[in-house]
Amino acid sequence: MKIAILGLFIATIPGWAATPAAVSGVVRDSQGVVQMGALVQVLNANSSLVGTAFTDLHGHYLIANLIPGKYEVRASAALFVPTLKGNLQLRPGARAVVNLTMNAIFDAASWLPAERRKADEPADDWKWTMRSSANRPILRVFDENGDMVMVSSSAAEHTRMPDKARASVTSGDGGFGAGGIHNVFQMDRSLPDGSDVRLRADVGAATGPYLRAPSTSMSAGYQRKLGFAGAGRMVMSYQSHPEMMSAGGAVGYDAVEMASAQKTELGDAVDLELGGTVYVVHGAGYAMSSRPFLRITAHPTSNWNVGYRMATSRDLQSFEGLDSVELELPVGVMTEGRMQMERGLHQEFVINRKAGRGIVQAAFYKDNLGKVMLSGSGQMSAADLAAAQGPKAVGLLADTTTDTFRVLGSGLSSQGINLLMTEPITPGLWVAVEYSTGSAMAAPEGKRPMNLQQVSTELKPKAAQSVTVAVKGRVIHSGTQVRASYRWQPEALVTPVNPFAAFSDQAYLSFFIRQPIRCGSLLPAGLEATVDMTNLLEQGYRPVLSKDGRTLFLAQTPRTLQAGLAFNF
Repeated sequence: MKIAILGLFIATIPGWAATPAAVSGVVRDSQGVVQMGALVQVLNANSSLVGTAFTDLHGHYLIANLIPGKYEVRASAALFVPTLKGNLQLRPGARAVVNLTMNAIFDAASWLPAERRKADEPADDWKWTMRSSANRPILRVFDENGDMVMVSSSAAEHTRMPDKARASVTSGDGGFGAGGIHNVFQMDRSLPDGSDVRLRADVGAATGPYLRAPSTSMSAGYQRKLGFAGAGRMVMSYQSHPEMMSAGGAVGYDAVEMASAQKTELGDAVDLELGGTVYVVHGAGYAMSSRPFLRITAHPTSNWNVGYRMATSRDLQSFEGLDSVELELPVGVMTEGRMQMERGLHQEFVINRKAGRGIVQAAFYKDNLGKVMLSGSGQMSAADLAAAQGPKAVGLLADTTTDTFRVLGSGLSSQGINLLMTEPITPGLWVAVEYSTGSAMAAPEGKRPMNLQQVSTELKPKAAQSVTVAVKGRVIHSGTQVRASYRWQPEALVTPVNPFAAFSDQAYLSFFIRQPIRCGSLLPAGLEATVDMTNLLEQGYRPVLSKDGRTLFLAQTPRTLQAGLAFNF
């Protein structure tokens, strides 16, 4: 009887009757190479040391005889940034597996040489979607109490996603460089080392009197994880457009692009993104340009973020901007005796806060745009193309398939604020409201149309405001993906207010819908229909006279309609 009572008393004392727990795992570097001699430490809730071990020749470690409870596991070594795993719950007799990946010190300071999101991109994230500072490639397993019982950074690094392929046929009205019928094939493949490769080919139909061959676009993208908290992406693209005509009636336009970006998380405090694009274009002449970007985001608390952003191109402003291998066509025009492209500098300071499941964000920005590329629609005459040469001629590039064109205008300086609020309205749909102030290029007041040859002198900067309401997401039961927005600004403006904002390329009423087509066993799985329309109501058109007196139109975003069928396999 006394022995039974004594045993019961001992069992009630914490740690006496509890079976010791243990932690084991493997330590690797950012390339997956095991690290011998790395110091692994187990810390309790008050950060005091309770166990240590060094990794063996195979990178393995084992720390045993731990009292059950919550711990943190830390790995460190010379020339490596220490890595830490927290909230590890050890049960009596449990042996938790914690694989650790350390990032080399030089990985945090070396960068690849280096937004608009595409309508057909597979990712569901929006540019303004809040991302967690602890968004790591980690496999976590939780018990019924929400406590972590196993964590592995290497598990996610070596998990291969299934290969995917997509074939589609689209046709549309409008869309600079995207008119006519297009046959698109895209393939995504994950390699054994954890990197991803994406290939895309787009071959257009030879339509129109000026086409000698169909328009062609070929792109290749590559992504690789760089350490525990980093990743690098690179996209190379070649585009050939025989339907384009430029100064002096030159036929054909070619572009080669190389875009790259790297993202690194310096602990849980700072996210750093760096990259850019190099363009080489050939039309009536040759031009080459480099457009870098930089983004720094700090997380002082779990709910607040502050950051700085610098961009020199509206096409690529962030790491997420390379989610798709379909790059925008860079436009260069012959003016002042040489090929020139749009150029400028955007700087922005931003602060945002989580508000429930949404965010509230405020930003102050300043733009210095040396040259601005303007959009227009209407059939360009031979007189305009013939006049688009010489030291003082206006630069033009015309798409003979869609009767749209680009013209290079003068620059402007602008500054203002940008306010953004997002909120989920259903489990799959988000709504955003954006407000911007600043300046944009405006047409002159009065009924007299502008002269195309004097656009650079007749357009003037004007202070203005813009408001955008947008919805994006997926309808749960039908699988419909939708992105719809209405972006209002004064119709006299022919360029966007705050052109580097998330919705600046979606003028007025625009939407994109991707709808899976299902009909039991009659149709194969993976069939989809897509519709992509911009400026449905044709708002913001400003008349301009061509060289021979024809009426053309300038618009922030001319109306475009693209629709097609796609098959995923």
